[in-house]
Amino acid sequence: MKINRIFLIVLDSMGIGEMPDADNYGDKGSNTLRAISQSTKFNIPTLQRLGIGCIDGIDYLEKPSSPTAAVARMTEASKGKDTTIGHWEISGVVSNSPLPTYPDGFPDEIISEFEKQTGRKVLCNKPYSGTEVIKDFGKQHVESGDLIVYTSGDSVFQIAAHEDVVPVQTLYDYCKIARNILTGKHSVGRVIARPFTGKNGNYTRTSNRHDFSLKPPRKTMLNYLCKSGFDVISVGKINDIFAGSGITEKYSTKNNSDGMAVADKLLDKNFNGLCFINLVDFDMLYGHRNDIDGYANALSKFDAWLNSFISKMHSNDLVMITADHGCDPSTKSTDHSREYTPLIMYGENITPTNLGTRNSFSDIAATILDIFGVKESTEGKSFANKIISCKNTSDAELLNIAKEAAKNSYSPYSKFKVGAALLCDDGSVFSGCNVENASFGATNCAESTAVFSAVANGKQRFTAIAVAGTKDGIVFNNITPCGICRQVLNEFCNDDFRVILPQNDNIKVLPFSELLPNAFDKF
Repeated sequence: MKINRIFLIVLDSMGIGEMPDADNYGDKGSNTLRAISQSTKFNIPTLQRLGIGCIDGIDYLEKPSSPTAAVARMTEASKGKDTTIGHWEISGVVSNSPLPTYPDGFPDEIISEFEKQTGRKVLCNKPYSGTEVIKDFGKQHVESGDLIVYTSGDSVFQIAAHEDVVPVQTLYDYCKIARNILTGKHSVGRVIARPFTGKNGNYTRTSNRHDFSLKPPRKTMLNYLCKSGFDVISVGKINDIFAGSGITEKYSTKNNSDGMAVADKLLDKNFNGLCFINLVDFDMLYGHRNDIDGYANALSKFDAWLNSFISKMHSNDLVMITADHGCDPSTKSTDHSREYTPLIMYGENITPTNLGTRNSFSDIAATILDIFGVKESTEGKSFANKIISCKNTSDAELLNIAKEAAKNSYSPYSKFKVGAALLCDDGSVFSGCNVENASFGATNCAESTAVFSAVANGKQRFTAIAVAGTKDGIVFNNITPCGICRQVLNEFCNDDFRVILPQNDNIKVLPFSELLPNAFDKF
């Protein structure tokens, strides 16, 4: 069955363990999920039932005997650990250079120009906690009208101002001025408005935060989906992160509860495409404040909501849950941490499987585009064929998958490209292509490649295989498996196994028994 709607939910900062290069970022030993799992507030039965404990490296949570979701551990290929770069990579853009950060504050050339264009002086100008900076500089700001400018370990230029001193819209205008100034080598990921209210000693940040983000350096998954006529709905700060690029509809939210409520409403909305959701409280309220219990409680509330959400999903829906970086609340640092992130995928047409450790967040973008049939390239690799249940896949569709697989053939000697698509009894499909070798005996056929891939992923019961061979772009008729591949298939196939072949503009289907009448028997 075709998937029409994907809900991509980012649990902002939900890292699951240090990456190999974490020490280069000062994050050795960071593990956000493990840290909060020690809290008495931690209770995630829904995520555990789905199979979060099956993800590589998560050896501290119970593994269900029969997980109900496909899972993976995601590696950040980009250089960085901030919100902007993480979301860009999820959407298919890998950043080879980190966005600029300012551990000593912004240079005079930036601050003086900002002061000149806003007509206000600047206070602070150094890395600071968002709650502490208004505690330490709030009174001086209220008395003088000077703007509180600060940063963090992330690529951000933050402006805090009391709403009674600087109206919210005026603060937004100041942020736009900063955004225009911060270009070239000073192109920070985000300029953030941080309004607050209250009296001295009791200042409180309001929900009128607004991010003014750097536009992605090139087209993302969102742009490609829009171009192909799909809906791209943003919830939370997604629209801000992408500077509105590739968004067809947006919903602002104040907190996690608001974001989850909007997601519930969108379940009843008739749309075709992607709903991209960011739940920011994990990072903003708990990770950056080193609040372990608060973080654990927030995830527990999400888990309870998720149980209700998935029970109401349509048969053609897919929910994908991931994160953009880590922010371990148990470390001394209050900054983001360089961690792997989880990926959990659930839906009626999703085959539960463990995809292991992926090389890039951008595999998510490649997979979403693949599911929607959008033929645009990203820097990721699709795993759609490994998670989409194809029990209702027609022979023609299976043959098309084989033809696509043939395009990846490595055949410099024969120039003959072969692709195969193997249908498992659970509906999953594994493709393969021929891989030749200068030592001809070391060559691997497409059919065997598909079988070995399936077995490596825990599948051993197959119902059909489609095989397509091409040379110079011409599809050949009746390209049946070689003798070795027939014997390989015989190890796993029963009498009902079908071999699907192209036959001019039609399809030819053979029972496997006709191909290998005298196979070696199993012992």
